[in-house]
Amino acid sequence: MILASSLCSPLGLRRWSAAALVALASGFLAPLQAQTAPQAATATRSVNEWLTRMHEASRQRAYMGTLVVSAGSVMSASRIWHVCDGAQQMERVETLTGAPRTTIRRNNEVITFIPESRTAWVEKRESLGLFPELLRTPSNAIPDHYGVRETGVERVAGHLADVVEIVPKDPLRFGYRIWSEKKTGLVVRLQTLGEQGNVLEQVAFSELQLDAPVRMDKLNRLMNNTRGYEVHTPVLKKTTPEAEGWRLRESVPGFLSMSCYIRDGGEATGADAAPMQWVFSDGLASVSLFVEVFDAQRHGQEKSSVSGATHSVTRRIGDHWLTALGEVPPATLRLFAQSLERAR
Repeated sequence: MILASSLCSPLGLRRWSAAALVALASGFLAPLQAQTAPQAATATRSVNEWLTRMHEASRQRAYMGTLVVSAGSVMSASRIWHVCDGAQQMERVETLTGAPRTTIRRNNEVITFIPESRTAWVEKRESLGLFPELLRTPSNAIPDHYGVRETGVERVAGHLADVVEIVPKDPLRFGYRIWSEKKTGLVVRLQTLGEQGNVLEQVAFSELQLDAPVRMDKLNRLMNNTRGYEVHTPVLKKTTPEAEGWRLRESVPGFLSMSCYIRDGGEATGADAAPMQWVFSDGLASVSLFVEVFDAQRHGQEKSSVSGATHSVTRRIGDHWLTALGEVPPATLRLFAQSLERAR
């Protein structure tokens, strides 16, 4: 659920893209493939109906709680306050582990405060919510690539929740197991599942108060109070891959181009030329292609790496260096990497 990296700042928050507590994920959950029929109930809603219900729940409700995220051996926690008045959404996220950091967003405006360095990073994000491009991709092809099944009802943070599995129809994308609060539809726990149904990454509320007294005016004051902070506002310039001289030789099934940006750094050329970020989505999963001028001192051997559900693949393309990054199987990233080529 946030791109794992951002051209806007080195502080781009990761999206809520997984679920659950480590203790619950380590042995008490059956793999996805083991939960096929007969015990899986027939879905009463389509995959789009479920996802729309989950997506809209956070837009219509105030809540506060503690989120626990685990990816591999790494676990972190944050405190979240969320409110929506029908026209505006506001949210404050404060880290409880690691370096202190507070992020406040108002619709697509985001500011991240870092107390240790007394710096604040301001950016705009087109994509907000659980899944960055949920139901926003042209023609909405999610049902072509994912199915859905309902597997029961469980309690999470004291709330009853429907358990729903979003099942990929091919090996190019991961699956999800989602706990949706029964009355509101709010996602209270989510797991990203690997090819064998293993849990790659998890996020869950360990404590949640629905209809909490979260005040938008207070969040606005906090967001605007940058006194004592050095404010950084990186500027992104919207562009097209064609304008930057790039294209995909072959498309990757299900993934559509969503946006393309470069950091607006004036007329820099050569090694200082602005890097490009080309974003793709299938409606749930996102892939970013970061392209920059090759630098022998910074760029080593081509390699693959993984952190939780996030994989990356690097490749040299002539005088440029590609980093393909996303919460998808490495084979999917390799298809992107092999297909990207200079158009001029």
